[in-house]
Amino acid sequence: MSEVTILAFVFVAFIGIATPGPTVLLALTNGSRYGVKRATAGMVGAMLSDFVLIGAVALGLGALLAASEFWFTVVKWLGAAYLAFLGIMLLRSRGTLDISSDSAPLPHGAGTPRSIFIKSFLVAVTNPKGYLFFSAFLPQFIEPTVPQVPQYAMLALVFASIDFAVMFGYALLGSQAVRFLKRSGAIWLDRVCGGALLTLAGSLAFYRRAAN
Repeated sequence: MSEVTILAFVFVAFIGIATPGPTVLLALTNGSRYGVKRATAGMVGAMLSDFVLIGAVALGLGALLAASEFWFTVVKWLGAAYLAFLGIMLLRSRGTLDISSDSAPLPHGAGTPRSIFIKSFLVAVTNPKGYLFFSAFLPQFIEPTVPQVPQYAMLALVFASIDFAVMFGYALLGSQAVRFLKRSGAIWLDRVCGGALLTLAGSLAFYRRAAN
C-alpha cells in the first residue's frame, strides 16, 4: 500500500468522520457532561467498533447485509431503536453536569466509564450504514494482488486513530463550552444532541438498502 493511497484514505476518512454522526454527538455530550477524561471511555468504545466493523467487512458481513433484506432490516431497527433511546434520554435530561471528579459517585451506573464505553460501542455496531459504508469505501484502497488482511488491518488502525482524534476534539469542545454555560445552557445542549440523535434514528429507520 503506497503512501499516496494512505494519504488519500486519511483525507476521505477525516471528512467522513468529522461530519457529525452518532458517536461524534456522544463524544460532544459526554465531554460536556463528564469531562474529557471520562468521555475517553466512549472514544475507546467507538474505536473498538471501528475494528469490529472493518473486520466484519473483511470477512464478508457487509456483503451479507447488502444482499439480505432480512438481516439488513434486523440490524437497522436495532440501531434505530438504540439511537432513539439515547435521544429520548438526553431530551429528558435536566442538564446535570458531572465534571468535578472522575471518582464522584454516580447514580445507577450513569456516566461510569463502562456505561459510556458500551453506549458508544453499541451505537456504531448496530448501524448497518457503517457496514455498507466500509464495504463500498475500503475496497477502493485495497490492492488485490497482495495479501489483503494486512491492508485491512492498516486501514482499520488509521481510521480508528482519526476517529479518536476527531472525537477527542468534540469532547474537548463540549467540556470547554460547558464552562460558559449555566444550567439552562447545559439543558439546551442536551436537548440539541438528543434531537440530533432522534433525527439520526429516524433517518436510519427510513434508510433503504440499495437495490442489487
